[in-house]
Amino acid sequence: METQTPWFITTPGKQRILLLIIFLLTLTDMLQSGMMAFAAGPLMGETGTSPEQYSFITASYACVAILMISKQRWIVERTGWRLYIAVSLMIFAAGAFMCSRSSTYHSLLTGRIVMAAGGASFLTGARVMVNLIPPGPRRFSGIKAFASGLASGTALAPFLAAWSVEDARWTGIFLILILLAAVVFMLSVSCLPDETPPERLKSQSHPFLLMALAAGAFAVLWVLQRSDYRFFSDLVVLGLILLLGITALYYFLSSVVRFHGVPLLMVRELFSRPSYILGVSLFSFCYIMIGLNNYFLPQLLRAGLGYSWGTVGTWYGVGLSGVLIAWLIMGNILPKRPGAKKFFITGFILLALYGGIMGDLSPQANLVVNIVPAIGCYGAFIMLVMATTAMQTFREIQHNETVFSHANQIKNMAAQFATAIGLTVANIGMQWRTTAHYNVLNNRVETTNPLYQAAVHTVSQQYNQWLGADQASRAALVWVANQVKQQSVILASLDFGHAICITGLVLAIAMGCQKIMR
Repeated sequence: METQTPWFITTPGKQRILLLIIFLLTLTDMLQSGMMAFAAGPLMGETGTSPEQYSFITASYACVAILMISKQRWIVERTGWRLYIAVSLMIFAAGAFMCSRSSTYHSLLTGRIVMAAGGASFLTGARVMVNLIPPGPRRFSGIKAFASGLASGTALAPFLAAWSVEDARWTGIFLILILLAAVVFMLSVSCLPDETPPERLKSQSHPFLLMALAAGAFAVLWVLQRSDYRFFSDLVVLGLILLLGITALYYFLSSVVRFHGVPLLMVRELFSRPSYILGVSLFSFCYIMIGLNNYFLPQLLRAGLGYSWGTVGTWYGVGLSGVLIAWLIMGNILPKRPGAKKFFITGFILLALYGGIMGDLSPQANLVVNIVPAIGCYGAFIMLVMATTAMQTFREIQHNETVFSHANQIKNMAAQFATAIGLTVANIGMQWRTTAHYNVLNNRVETTNPLYQAAVHTVSQQYNQWLGADQASRAALVWVANQVKQQSVILASLDFGHAICITGLVLAIAMGCQKIMR
């Protein structure tokens, strides 16, 4: 296969600017995804958006993101990196501005769709632009800039989101993104190359394939988001729509495989490599865990343990600094001992440790002493496993820029589906386990239960200091009911912790035994 000539950036000054662009693009993408997930509740309240409508916004964003990621290389081959990144940043900033001015569901939906059209490929573009640096030690600096942006964005997102919504400054979420986009825009127009390859080397596309991809992606994502609210009542209908969506996606992939010429995505070549299949599977698992924890942790900390948004965001961000710590340690070990297995095993053991700690919490758990270290283990798992997977998955194909770009595009398209799956599993699982525990606890709330009578009596005496006897009695009943709900959420969270612990141990053993990524 004829390959494209890479457009290396060889000037030391421009290379330093490129490293900053890679860092900031990755940081921007991680911040927008993390802040939108963490601040979902306040954003719904400010714009009058229901949970189901917000789920539709999330599905729409992911669908547009998948389309734009699939076309990234096709567009870059026709515009060059400079124009592509510059226009993407302008579109992204315009969408963020629309979101910052939103007061209704429809305006927020429109803004998020525009943001997806511009920003969906930031992560893919940042990783592929590392290859604009000639092979050598300097290229590893590009990888470090990318990983540093990933770690920084992951740790800062909950803190910045909480800071923005705590004092009714929710528009700050989008103003931060606009500011970052403006900075990257000024850097990119002065640094990135604008060359394009010869016509014979450009990838090809067909509108019918994109229609199949769009229809299939939206159907699958819509079902996953809708399952959060209609899983048990509309199971048959959702199953049929999911089947249609999977069929459309299969048609898209099979057509790309059979395509004569330079395909939109080199699916056949990539999935003939066992290391790439394993790599995409590991990436997908990590994104499932990210989606799951984006729902599970705030639900536990807010509804289960009763902490405020500001407190949760601050300490959640502190815990996720484990991502940065893991990367610093990993960066020192890699040059001397680059083997992958030790990082995989350590990462999954840390995931198991995170699940074990979260599965052993009590209502009296201390946020700083008990929960922050657990979140640190989770953050370290994300960095160790994802960074190691990235190095192992793309090692054999990084010398062909087109194949390397397509590999990253497919990986990030899969990430959109995996994150949605994680959110769905967390939502349905929490509903199921919370309801099960609530039924058990509620059955014990009866007048013949001496523990219940003692609790109501004690709480009533406390309320008697400010209320009359009848009002104090009713307030005590409400307090007991809220305690039942809170205990149900905590017990459901313990179930999740146990499941995560077992999964981490199983995968640690599996990655220790596998022989593909050593």
